[in-house]
Amino acid sequence: MKIDRLIGILTILLQNEKTTAPELAERFEVSRRTINRDIEDICKAGIPIVATQGYGGGLSIADGYKFDKTFFTKDELQAVFAGLRGIDSVSERSALAGLLDKLSEKGQRIWAEESILIDLASHDPTSLTPKIERIKAAIREKRIVSFRYYYAKGEAQRRIEPYRLVFRWSSWYVFGFCLYRQAYRLFKLNRLWELQIEEQVFAEREIPLEELSFGAYLKEGGIRLKAIFEESEKYRLIEEYGTESFSVREDKKLAFERDFASYENMREWVFGFGDKVFVLEPAELREDRRRQAEHILNMHWDYAEDSGEEP
Repeated sequence: MKIDRLIGILTILLQNEKTTAPELAERFEVSRRTINRDIEDICKAGIPIVATQGYGGGLSIADGYKFDKTFFTKDELQAVFAGLRGIDSVSERSALAGLLDKLSEKGQRIWAEESILIDLASHDPTSLTPKIERIKAAIREKRIVSFRYYYAKGEAQRRIEPYRLVFRWSSWYVFGFCLYRQAYRLFKLNRLWELQIEEQVFAEREIPLEELSFGAYLKEGGIRLKAIFEESEKYRLIEEYGTESFSVREDKKLAFERDFASYENMREWVFGFGDKVFVLEPAELREDRRRQAEHILNMHWDYAEDSGEEP
């Protein structure tokens, strides 16, 4: 995000006497033209950036200028702090503490309010945080990563060029170019194991803008589900699809109708409701649930028979 980059540029200028536009472009992985526009925006905000030419030259904050924290409003600073606190929840090092120290004057410390708390960690942060740190390093160094991936149809070994870490749909993903599929893909970190950073370096691709619209990966509009849910599941339907996603019948059960991107997504979601849902359509899903019920019943009888227990 641009605001993150502007804060980063200011932090570097405050820490160092001089830096150069090429160094900033490499640091933030953007073009020199983008850095020049950022410097112009900082100057427009009232912070004088001086450019000196020749040996030992570069960009610096004008001598005698005192950084004014009112460059950001209180609400803007608190928004930045809340975001950094969320990043801290999945990082091995605290970004928030460092920024608070840099923005605080001697003897007068800025405190981040805690009215908004963002926790981006999963139920098992001990495995998630190291994955995020290693993938961040691979993205920064432009190194291929390999891993074993588990999904509905089984498991597979994958190698990708990593480009983005994405937090969306309540989960963390890595977005990259899959060398097996020869296409851009999203991989959920909680399904990704045996992560390895390879020595091989890749040349960064020009990512089409449509590929960065990650909502397309879970785009709806493929298979229509018609189902009747028990009243007890109203909170789940509201949580995931809103109050307009169903209608209440006379018997207080919930009539639900919606399109899903794929049969696998629909099946996994419906099966999570157990006996709290009755499927009307598609017929394939009704048959799938019938087979599952029979399989569970047979497992129960087989176990009872083997163990000598009453079924």
